Amino acid sequence: MFKRIFSITALSACFVGCATVPTEPVQVTDAMKEFKTPSSTDNAGLYIYRTASLLGAALKKDIWVDDKCVGETARGTFFYEEVSGGMEHKVSTESEFSPNDLIVETQAGKNYFIKQYIKPGLFVGGAGLKLVTEEEGKRDISDLKLGVKGSCSK
Repeated sequence: MFKRIFSITALSACFVGCATVPTEPVQVTDAMKEFKTPSSTDNAGLYIYRTASLLGAALKKDIWVDDKCVGETARGTFFYEEVSGGMEHKVSTESEFSPNDLIVETQAGKNYFIKQYIKPGLFVGGAGLKLVTEEEGKRDISDLKLGVKGSCSK
């Protein structure tokens, strides 16, 4: 019995790994971690990130803002996207069977922090999004890398 459990565990370990996505150079990442106000006084900033959690480490998940591809996340990455302030924006991520959406009401000149999290699924892990406080977002992003924008799987 022990040999069988060990064999299954060892075989499973062969198929586990960490997904990676292209990231920006350290200088660009560090500049984005200064959390400056958006470049235009009419805009709002969206920091969308995924922490380095081990849950779903082998998964990549797309992020869209207003149905436009922002990029593909892997554990330990974030993106920054400027949007028009004073309106609602739809932030979406792929999940197991359909996209999950979060509507964010923005104010011009303000940054928003959106955490992508992986949740267990029937066949493969899904993803969800939640708006977090500025304090939590800045703390989480301090250890992450800025992803290269514009590459989604779908």
